Amino acid sequence: MRAGQAGNHWATLAAAGVNQLLQRNQLNAAAIRAIGSHGQTVRHHPELGFSLQIGAPALLAELTNINVISDFRSRDLAAGGEGAPLVPAFHAWLLSDPQRTRTLINIGGFANLTIMRPGKPPAGFDSGPGNALMDAWIQQHQGLAYDDAGQWARQGSVVPELLQQLLADPYFARRGPKSTGREYFNPRWLDQQLSRYGSSIPAADVQATLLALTAHSIADSVRLTASDSAAVYLCGGGARNTLLLEQLDQLLPEQQVATTQALGADPDWMEAMAFAWLAWRFDERLAGNLPSVTGARGERVLGALYPA
Repeated sequence: MRAGQAGNHWATLAAAGVNQLLQRNQLNAAAIRAIGSHGQTVRHHPELGFSLQIGAPALLAELTNINVISDFRSRDLAAGGEGAPLVPAFHAWLLSDPQRTRTLINIGGFANLTIMRPGKPPAGFDSGPGNALMDAWIQQHQGLAYDDAGQWARQGSVVPELLQQLLADPYFARRGPKSTGREYFNPRWLDQQLSRYGSSIPAADVQATLLALTAHSIADSVRLTASDSAAVYLCGGGARNTLLLEQLDQLLPEQQVATTQALGADPDWMEAMAFAWLAWRFDERLAGNLPSVTGARGERVLGALYPA
């Protein structure tokens, strides 16, 4: 019941944003071919063959009078894939270099890599937590939604023993294809990791260690799978965390570390553009997944249409 209500509320907010955007740009609904709406993932269990997103796409179509394309993960899952990450297909389409290897890292709640080599299928997977654990910890202890630029983490000190314990989680040793989410890396997981320390670690030190966990798990993934990449480009909300960028720069001395802005793509808009692109692929009946990333049995058209 709560998931259904949350989905309807999400669609109502999204529709208000869409209608405001149309008004601001003096457009009517008929000018828009479709809305690509991923919604919000609330359960992701590829090992069980399903991933659940809320977002009430039918209601969104009703409130905007625009076709809505949604449910992008299910078809890949049905073909034996992880259903995630899906953005590497867009990354490769937009930002591949025909001469050299590039690695893109999307840091949202979780972090995923896209490795693009000339003449080869792109590779990619979820490296582990991005902002999710840091956001949950600062919400619990500071009442803030996120750690702006890593300022609170900068006040703390990394606890080496805790960092090594966190990195010892079996997920980090797995090879791709792999994907993860809040079903695995969540406050309960963190509480279990901290249980042996009691209250002996200051909260700011935990935050610093969580940021180091994100940085090290990303850097380890780059060294393991993309050491031939001359540059690493970041996008997503994590690209705004200056302390995270500093640590990645230190951990990856062989690679140039920058945001996708250096390639002419705003890092804040990359994921939104990716799902607009996936909606366009569906509308053209073109495949949207990358079997080399998700592990699906083949290319599939992703999505479902909710006509206006």
